[in-house]
Amino acid sequence: MGGHTLHIDIAIIGGGVAGLWALNQLRNRGYSAALFEQRALGSYQTIGSQGMIHGGVKYALAGAWRGDAQTISAMPAAWRRCLAGTGAVDLRGCRVLSEEFFLWSSGDLQSRLGAFFASQLLRGHVRKVASKDYPAPLRSGQFRGQVYRLADLVLDVHSLVNTLASRQRDAIFAIDWARAGLRREGRQAVLALPDCTVVPQQLLLTAGAGNEHLVAGLASTRPQMQRRPLQQVLVRHHYQEPFYGHCMGTNPSPRLTISSHRDH
Repeated sequence: MGGHTLHIDIAIIGGGVAGLWALNQLRNRGYSAALFEQRALGSYQTIGSQGMIHGGVKYALAGAWRGDAQTISAMPAAWRRCLAGTGAVDLRGCRVLSEEFFLWSSGDLQSRLGAFFASQLLRGHVRKVASKDYPAPLRSGQFRGQVYRLADLVLDVHSLVNTLASRQRDAIFAIDWARAGLRREGRQAVLALPDCTVVPQQLLLTAGAGNEHLVAGLASTRPQMQRRPLQQVLVRHHYQEPFYGHCMGTNPSPRLTISSHRDH
């Protein structure tokens, strides 16, 4: 490319779902945008996610069913439009693992959750499951809780990444940070590559945990990196059907989330 300068509308750094989604939506709206990823698309946080598109029930459990939580309640429907090819991003071809997932509670939470899920706010979002219809992992004589079915989605994350990337291959580039650099010139971000310099009008950082280092490279400390004590384990089982669900404890947030993934 001869060491020239390339001016574009938006440079996106980070090739997970957030970056790929933004790239699709921006280019669909006519912006000149390019995405840069140092490893495989969807590495780390995206590929380690469980693909659950939730409708904000956990926020409702915390008593915050308003504002952002009500916006999130529309997410499953928004994603379904995308899967049908009529939404903000074309996700036709993306594999859907499940059209719903479960939420279950221990016995001491039965009355509180029962009254809560029967409320007007959540009608259409949640349905109670009869004991005869419990999914296999919860069919135990020792189980004393309640089971609910959430009208939310579970997507195959590999398929989602591939679908998003397939629409924009000509705007996705590998970047080697040993040979590239991100710097700030006044209020302008500049991305220096071995063969050219990219000068975007706007810079979008979607690199997950990598954002902290990128922000520091721009001589800034904000926004501050958010970290959560998430722990993941792998358990092999012999159930015939996949299982996706949240286990509720005494706190508003789920104490455990389970998703099924087949060996390839």
